[in-house]
Amino acid sequence: MSGRIIDGKAVAQKVMAEITQGVERLKKEKRITPGLAAVLVGDNAASKIYVRNKRIACEKVGIYSIEKKLPGSTREEELLELINNLNLDPLIHGILIQLPLPPFLNTQKILSAVAPEKDVDGFHPINLGKLLAGNPEILPCTPLGVIRLLESISFDPAGKEAVVIGRSTIVGKPMAVLLLMRHATVTICHSKTKNLAEKIRQADLVVAAIGQSEFIKGDWIKPGAVVIDVGMNRRPDGSLVGDVEKSAGGKASFITPVPGGVGPMTIAMLLANTLEAARKQTS
Repeated sequence: MSGRIIDGKAVAQKVMAEITQGVERLKKEKRITPGLAAVLVGDNAASKIYVRNKRIACEKVGIYSIEKKLPGSTREEELLELINNLNLDPLIHGILIQLPLPPFLNTQKILSAVAPEKDVDGFHPINLGKLLAGNPEILPCTPLGVIRLLESISFDPAGKEAVVIGRSTIVGKPMAVLLLMRHATVTICHSKTKNLAEKIRQADLVVAAIGQSEFIKGDWIKPGAVVIDVGMNRRPDGSLVGDVEKSAGGKASFITPVPGGVGPMTIAMLLANTLEAARKQTS
């Protein structure tokens, strides 16, 4: 058995087409153009690429976007002042703080400064709390993108054994909650989990978000399982690999590629969140 590839690019294109229609409708009915501000601190090369890709995506769907690039020496007070100004800007409906921030800045404090209704990444404590309470307003983009990928292959998590490897507030924890809301039995694992291979061998669904190259071995995968590889790791030769060995595709029923799987969905869901934020803020 060889797993079928879940084409994240193709699914993201469908989402982007939906967003384009939604943006056009909002412009026509309310004369409102959704606006997204991306804040980039420092010269992280990968972050620059991500912000550029998000700007290009905004242009494709008709979302107004601006970039605020700050030097790596920016003081916390300066960054907080910028965020406050964006919170008050009626043309901006979504604010993206590109991570990682320089280590001397308090990331949680910065993320918490974004107005919850403009927190299109879904990282604000209020939005995470609403998710945990089962009444979400804005969902984190990557976990939401994973759900859309599962829907694209008609995978119903209800009653299934799901293992999420990774416990970050960006992916692992919210991913587990979204699967619980869909009635999966969820186990959260991480690099220090004992008997990790055995837990993964029981899983009907594996979501790998641990951030380590090919950490999950192919022979750990249960035959017929669905594998969602969130990892994006660069090798010394410049090539990209996920958190799961490529050989896992020989046992899985469906598997996401790296690149071209979850990545395009993260950007698509960011724009979907921006559109939804604009609707709510102008209703």
